[in-house]
Amino acid sequence: MKFVDEATITVTAGKGGDGSGSFRREKYIPFGGPDGGDGGRGGSVFLEGDSGLNTLVDFRHQRQYKAQNGQSGAGRQMTGKSGEDIVIRVPLGTVVTDAETGDALGDVTEHGERLLVAKGGRGGLGNVHFKSSTNRAPRKTVPGTAGEKLELHMELKVLADVGLLGFPNAGKSTLIRAVSAARPKVADYPFTTLYPNLGVVRIDTERSFVIADIPGLIEGAAQGTGLGIQFLKHLQRTRLLLHLVDLGPVALETDCANQVRQLETEMERFDPGLLDKPRWLVFTKGDLMESAEAEARAREVIDELGWQAPWALVSSVTGVGTRELMQRVSDALIEMDEVAAAAAPPVDEAAEARADLEEDSGAHGDEHD
Repeated sequence: MKFVDEATITVTAGKGGDGSGSFRREKYIPFGGPDGGDGGRGGSVFLEGDSGLNTLVDFRHQRQYKAQNGQSGAGRQMTGKSGEDIVIRVPLGTVVTDAETGDALGDVTEHGERLLVAKGGRGGLGNVHFKSSTNRAPRKTVPGTAGEKLELHMELKVLADVGLLGFPNAGKSTLIRAVSAARPKVADYPFTTLYPNLGVVRIDTERSFVIADIPGLIEGAAQGTGLGIQFLKHLQRTRLLLHLVDLGPVALETDCANQVRQLETEMERFDPGLLDKPRWLVFTKGDLMESAEAEARAREVIDELGWQAPWALVSSVTGVGTRELMQRVSDALIEMDEVAAAAAPPVDEAAEARADLEEDSGAHGDEHD
């Protein structure tokens, strides 16, 4: 399936039903008075996260979504039936903005999470609401209001714990194949990876994390050169970056330290916050030379860069170093979780309960407005 990470759709919520202008007509009751019921509310449009989806390709085929209108009220103070809501399933990591104004409407990051993007119209009032001592036969009714209509721009930013980045042919796809069940295309030419690939790395029965293989970046990626401008954004959602550096014989004439600096420049141009993320250097293709030579060359790059963060030397083909690297990554993610939990403010359960009660009370009050 072709990977699509942007789409634009139009959503229209349902119109509220009109209020009824009915009068009670029964035998032996000549002046029954007004009994017109209210119209039903229009259906709303929601986006719902679905962990089983990983692309927005479906929205290339269907771009219009419209919820059901509410039915009009009827006599005997019968309220019209409310229109059915529409729930549109989207992959996790979908960021939604108003295509016309550019305002952010929210993002969907959890399975089953719902985001209201277009609210249905309110049902109109029947004439029963307008009777009084001086107006016993009101003919006034209120029509239902129109539902919201928006053009939505949706952008998918891949959700992963770990992101792989590097120049083309740095060995990203080979590494993700070696440590997970993902099977991205691997070939001996640049830009083999044309879209992000996700894999699950299982450390043991209780520990696992998601790793993303981002298409190769080159100098000028932040300005649109190559494929980078399309996929740099996927690094924004990751918690830890593995910066892969080709150490094979083909790259002997390459200034590896300069390549690292070039990608740092592209990351800073696209989003300075990317440089604040934890980033490790991973030297790949270590099996293509003697282990001592590979170790010495990797240390030369580390010394030239003055690198202080963790680094590793691996061979994805033979598996040397990959298991140890994934174990270290898992330990680092657990430590991040512990630090975040310790920094989080304590949950005030009583305050949450009061807020829930106030929200319920407000909802009931709206129903009777």
